[in-house]
Amino acid sequence: MAKTPKGDIVFISGNFNVLHAGHIRLFDFARNFGAPLVVGVISDKYAGAAAYVEESDRFEAVKTNKRVHEAILIDEPLETVLRRLQPTVVIKGREFEHQINVEEKILQEWGGRLIFGSSEISLSSLELMKRELGSQSEPGIHLPEAFRKRYSISADRLLSFLRDFQNLKVCVIGDLIVDEYISCESLGMSREDPSLVVTPIDSRKFLGGAGIVAAHASALGAFSSLVTVMGGDENGTFATELLNQYGVTTEPIIDDSRPTTLKQRYRAEGKTLLKVSHLHQRSISPVLQDAVFNRFMTAIESADLIVFSDFNYGCLPTRLIDRLIEGAQAFQIPCIADSQSSSQVGDVSKFKNMTLISATEREVRIGLRNNDDGLTYLAERLRTITNSSHILMKLGAEGVLVHTSSADGLSLTNQLPALNCHPVDVAGAGDSMLISAGLALAAGAMIWEAATVGSIASALQVGRLGNQPIFMTELLSAIDVTLAKTEHR
Repeated sequence: MAKTPKGDIVFISGNFNVLHAGHIRLFDFARNFGAPLVVGVISDKYAGAAAYVEESDRFEAVKTNKRVHEAILIDEPLETVLRRLQPTVVIKGREFEHQINVEEKILQEWGGRLIFGSSEISLSSLELMKRELGSQSEPGIHLPEAFRKRYSISADRLLSFLRDFQNLKVCVIGDLIVDEYISCESLGMSREDPSLVVTPIDSRKFLGGAGIVAAHASALGAFSSLVTVMGGDENGTFATELLNQYGVTTEPIIDDSRPTTLKQRYRAEGKTLLKVSHLHQRSISPVLQDAVFNRFMTAIESADLIVFSDFNYGCLPTRLIDRLIEGAQAFQIPCIADSQSSSQVGDVSKFKNMTLISATEREVRIGLRNNDDGLTYLAERLRTITNSSHILMKLGAEGVLVHTSSADGLSLTNQLPALNCHPVDVAGAGDSMLISAGLALAAGAMIWEAATVGSIASALQVGRLGNQPIFMTELLSAIDVTLAKTEHR
């Protein structure tokens, strides 16, 4: 930690369970004094019951705020900290103006000033947390009893497959994305034109794309490696460091001609107002394609599962995909794939000979150029032309269509409804479903069991804000609780 110069600083302290608009107003107010802003985060020991979030997370949120020159953890009496730093100015919110403030007397010792700035906000930190993040104490996941009985899905079998994840080696290849969530306070409508006016409060970055798929695999116990292309920039460095923290093995290929894909979501009151993408969608050069192929062939040695996480941002051109699939087939390694068409347009039908293809209804219709036929026909058509074993067609709030064939070649289809009826953030739902279902198949599960594991993982993912890896303990607990609800009726 950098040493703070004594005296020539502005100081603010607090618990900072959630950085809300009131805090940001104080930080902005502090900048008017022309001195570095030092913010003290009170430790769990001293905050006691007033700390709703662990001190490491509260400290990191303050530390990464661009308005803060330095953040310190207060793990001793505030009076001791003040006498050591001897700040020129201490700032507190106006709600403290008519209360007893221990800082006032201490500051007189060296001529410091206590100043009250505007920090009022209508919601407490705890209420903001509940509104934005949702209560995670109860996942609210409900598996239909009829589906469980029809396919003899038991908790014991699913849990045994999950425990086998630790024996699996997974290679993920595809587009790396960094997702940034920018929390805003709504100020109202502009008087000049009918547009919404907001002020940014805080931002937080997450792994996205193939990166979060690889992170999910690692968090679920598998040995995970990632083959990807990124820019030589700040977001690329952020992603690499986070992948290392999650235990993902990666040596990303750097393309200085393109930035690391960054997707920004501006959110207010639990809603996404605007999405901004910073990216280049052109295919990587033939030289880089060769580099990706060579890195891939090294990474899949002794692999048990290969995951194509294609967001159609240029990392996986069709010609390269054909080479990669051919290389995987030489080792007879099961492959699963997801090719997204959201703001971009892809073709999921280019993935041939897959064990599993996961795609939305829209992505399937785009790939088949078919806007007329029913879902079962579409699923069977996609399975046939790609020569793939199983299809998971994601239907958003309607759940997922599971499609496969029997030993005698008959088509089998069923629908599993969405298991979380109160999603907080649907971003990343498909990524968690893809990797968890794929790992279950690699561990020996039937497609119906794999689809159940994938749907429960997806339900966990949409129950929180931002792409965060699902850990084995979470999935084990959710499956145990979810299956218990139906098995003991």
